[in-house]
Amino acid sequence: MMKRKLSVKEYARKQQESRSGDRGKKPAERKRPAEKKVDTIPRPMEGPEEKDIGIGGNESRIEGRNAVTEAFRAGKTVDRLYLLDGSEDGTLLTIRRLAAKAGTPIRFVNRERLDQMSETGKHQGVIAVLAAYHYAEMEDLFARAAERGEDPFFILLDGIEDPHNLGAILRTANVCGAHGVIIPKDRAVGLTATVAKASAGAINYTPVVRVTNMARTMEELREKGLWFVCADMDGTPMTELSLRGPIGLVIGAEGEGVSRLVREKCDMVAGIPQKGEINSLNASVAMAVLSYEIVRQRALPAKG
Repeated sequence: MMKRKLSVKEYARKQQESRSGDRGKKPAERKRPAEKKVDTIPRPMEGPEEKDIGIGGNESRIEGRNAVTEAFRAGKTVDRLYLLDGSEDGTLLTIRRLAAKAGTPIRFVNRERLDQMSETGKHQGVIAVLAAYHYAEMEDLFARAAERGEDPFFILLDGIEDPHNLGAILRTANVCGAHGVIIPKDRAVGLTATVAKASAGAINYTPVVRVTNMARTMEELREKGLWFVCADMDGTPMTELSLRGPIGLVIGAEGEGVSRLVREKCDMVAGIPQKGEINSLNASVAMAVLSYEIVRQRALPAKG
């Protein structure tokens, strides 16, 4: 028996019924059309912040294999790279090598997570988060101190994850005259658009250096004459310490404080006098209080 040819209206109705039938099904059960390879371009994100470090509602992302590959080859500063876990695709392996060469932290996530993060719906197994601003070199911080005729004063952040905290720290660092901020590449927020906004413009004037290993960096800075004080509520009251000379102020992560390896590299542990019932301060507030104690002591006349 020959099948009757459907009219245009009947065909449209069947298509609508087919789509309606998918609505109650899980994503894995639906029939997906063949995915087209589409190059994407950076575009601002909208909506709530992601749980991932450094991913915010206003971050600039690149999705798609070709777009991400070209971003690395063009020298763009990629703050963090998200790759499909378990993929052995040649293009994704190339992107992984480019990220490793650029020193970009890589996170491996499942397809469902990538789908949730994706704005375009065509991530092709890779999403890159661009840095809002370029990072400085360590020499830039020493150069700023030399230009001002001052002893180096650096802020070292051991795992700050909240972009608003980092923005506030950059703002205080600029106002109190610190010569720069040093942050780790892993397990910490980078120079995202949210950080830029929270800094109230300070990100344009305060150099930020990103390092692979904070403890090793402290050893290298010690060879150049710096000594280090870290913040801890159980430390010696800051007013009883001498916080002068070439100094690095170390601030720990929210809730966890300074890590053991970094703390061991510090020469002193400074506490902030307290009179209230709670026993801790926000990381950016603690940084501000200790920074201005350093500023106060630097303003005192030299002894002897």
